[in-house]
Amino acid sequence: MRFDPALAAQEAFYKAEAELGSDWDTAVELEQTFSSNAGSTAREAYEGLLALARQYPTAYSFQAFCIYITWQQVTEETIARHFETGMKLSEAYLASREARIARDAERIEELHGSFRAGLGLEEQDELQLEYKRDTPKGGD
Repeated sequence: MRFDPALAAQEAFYKAEAELGSDWDTAVELEQTFSSNAGSTAREAYEGLLALARQYPTAYSFQAFCIYITWQQVTEETIARHFETGMKLSEAYLASREARIARDAERIEELHGSFRAGLGLEEQDELQLEYKRDTPKGGD
């Protein structure tokens, strides 16, 4: 990574205050629980943050924050579910024109590639390209 996801998460989180309005206090409480705990307590707070993100699909700073903390989850617990969650979140973020304008877009693209690679999808793409090159075209 060419950036620190934990620092990027902090930066994005504080930008999200205006986006979350009355739910900001809930987000702060969940983030503090997530950041200061481990295991099931942190996992429950993480799930709470993702649930809050689903309520605010256009809160791009908060969406970016959730992508960054999903990477933290990947490093804590390297399981396919976290890679899949990160891939879905980053794809939704990158699909939005408004979000892509944001400063986080380049970082999210880098994380998206890492989530895909963690699921082995980059290798699959290479194989698919090779297959397409080797497949006879009409008239061959």
